[in-house]
Amino acid sequence: MNKPISRRLLAVTLLLSGSLFVSGCSDGGGASVGQSSPSHPGKAVYDDYCYSCHNPGINGAPRIGDIDEWRPRIAKGKALLLASTVNGLAPGMPAKGLCYSCTDEELSQAVDYMIEQAQPLPVQ
Repeated sequence: MNKPISRRLLAVTLLLSGSLFVSGCSDGGGASVGQSSPSHPGKAVYDDYCYSCHNPGINGAPRIGDIDEWRPRIAKGKALLLASTVNGLAPGMPAKGLCYSCTDEELSQAVDYMIEQAQPLPVQ
């Protein structure tokens, strides 16, 4: 086999094997195999703007999915959670979570997503 053809064949092989590997991965942004419902509408904003503080709990941010951290906040009502999101909350919550292009509706969906993640799993 001459070198230009073997290089092209190698490149195509690597490209295809990489595509097969990547296609099996999920970024969490949509429905996966076996899921019939699409992702929560607030997940994209969460993934783009909220996760960096709410995943690790930076500056007192309630960690995503931590029922005990979210319970007292949820008890105060969604309106207060949304107001804190839109206006910010000292010392660590910046206004709009730094998503200045987000609408209040998009931020509301992100808050809904975080509330949903803090719900206990149903007993089976």
